[in-house]
Amino acid sequence: MTVQGWGEIALTLSLSVAFAWPIGIYLSRIWNGERTWLDPLLKPVEGLFYKAAGVDPQRSQGWFGYASALIAFNAVGFFLLYAILRLQNVLPLNPQGFDGMSPHLAFNAAVSFVTNTNWQSYSGEAAASTLSQMAGFTTQNFLSAATGATIAAALARAFIANRGEGVGNFWADLTRTTLYLLLPLSIVLAMVLVGLGVVQSLAASASATGLEGGAQTLALFPAASQEAIKQLGINGGGIFNANSAHPFENPSPLTNLIESVSINVLGWAAFFAFGRSVLAKKDIRALVAAAFVLLATCTAGMYALETQPAPALVAAGIEQPLNMEGKEVRLGVPSSVAWAGPTTGASNGSVNAMHGSFMPLSGALQMFLMQLGEILPGGIGSGIAIMVVMAMLAVFVAGLMVGRTPEYLGKKIEAREIQFAMIAVLVLPLAILGFTAVAAVFPTAMEGLLNHGPHGLSEMLYAYTSAAANNGSAFAGLTANAPWWNTTLGIGMLAGRFVPAIAVLAIAGALVVKPKLAPSAGTLPTDGLQFVGLLIGVILILGGLQFFPALALGPIVEHFQMLGGLH
Repeated sequence: MTVQGWGEIALTLSLSVAFAWPIGIYLSRIWNGERTWLDPLLKPVEGLFYKAAGVDPQRSQGWFGYASALIAFNAVGFFLLYAILRLQNVLPLNPQGFDGMSPHLAFNAAVSFVTNTNWQSYSGEAAASTLSQMAGFTTQNFLSAATGATIAAALARAFIANRGEGVGNFWADLTRTTLYLLLPLSIVLAMVLVGLGVVQSLAASASATGLEGGAQTLALFPAASQEAIKQLGINGGGIFNANSAHPFENPSPLTNLIESVSINVLGWAAFFAFGRSVLAKKDIRALVAAAFVLLATCTAGMYALETQPAPALVAAGIEQPLNMEGKEVRLGVPSSVAWAGPTTGASNGSVNAMHGSFMPLSGALQMFLMQLGEILPGGIGSGIAIMVVMAMLAVFVAGLMVGRTPEYLGKKIEAREIQFAMIAVLVLPLAILGFTAVAAVFPTAMEGLLNHGPHGLSEMLYAYTSAAANNGSAFAGLTANAPWWNTTLGIGMLAGRFVPAIAVLAIAGALVVKPKLAPSAGTLPTDGLQFVGLLIGVILILGGLQFFPALALGPIVEHFQMLGGLH
């Protein structure tokens, strides 16, 4: 551990929050339909979209209509992407000459990008054509990110309403988030990345001569444009199999810093946008504080672990100051950790190092960050939505202690809201632990493992955690391109994305019709350190404790095996 290493990690985490604050104010203006500096340019374009689709952006939908529109839109997106992947061999912009994907792989990939998971059971440069990357994956990177933002926008309107009826218009929220936020920021970031050396090309490949004189054929793609929305949209799917460890996606320490900051910036921005929209900035800053403490603590733990020499090497008389296995040498341990923490705390999933090669307890921390519910800060909108659900559960627990009906942000939290809140938080352990338990005793599933014993369990547990949490990062080792894994991981992604989304919108529907209450003497303050501590406790108990037995059998056992020289 070095001061420089700690400084790099602190800089990465802090810049994400610092840039998020002004962007959050701008995002709130987008959600609220307020005037923005892009209105003169984009307002006519926005109007054309509504006219072409026959949408009245002023018509507010009830929660069920809003949820139905969300599901219908994403269903159409899935079928279109599935068709592109299956038929890419007969579609244009396929200079690589790739065949169409198999049915189970196309299902998994289409579900993955539609749900903002971006899990990849394939090697991007060897399986997906230029058209699939551009018209398929990149398009869904925008739309899946915007879908998550719509959930938070609807929930914010429910909290601010006083005996209202609707939670907004899904089509307007989707259009405005994409047009005014994601597209402009992605264009700017893509141009910056191109200037710093990230590849952007429609050619299939380029020929090069290596240092030893051998000829090489280098795959080329429009990487910079996808890299920009991959990070800003908190998506994570890379064009190349090595993801952001590949120099064509991440060529230098400067691009590494820019991209790692981009991973979290819009997730945090959605927190600040929510606070401004519901007129409760202090209360939402408490949520930011709780999330930041958890993320920073786990990231610091990873750095402490990865800067220790591997016990097996020490036993062999070979000491090294860092655990460089699986790390990109040009980036080093601090940059790898400063990426691994934010990417698993968010629903991003991009990597610049191989997580399966981290120390066992580092792998446990990565899984733990996802298992908490992808709320640190999670996806754009989806993270703050589930964090608000956690806050509602926290005030409910506090209400039980003092015998009062709990309130949060001026709304009474009653049985209906808590029922939907539990659905939102329990789907994750059901999908993760349920599928892992079945896979652990199913011979066909076990064939995909590279390792057995505790590390093999970690491979399975990480895969289902990443899928259900809509993260998309991989532990490596697992051969997931098989019918069992592609199908069950796809089901986990669907459950982890749309069950909480519908539950949150149902909560919004229950809250919007309630009166807005002024704080009373009995109202629990939700903007101070006491509530931050209570919230962290609820998150750790509800989001983390239920996964401890599985983690104990996987990475924790592997850690003790490593210390005993058995690893």
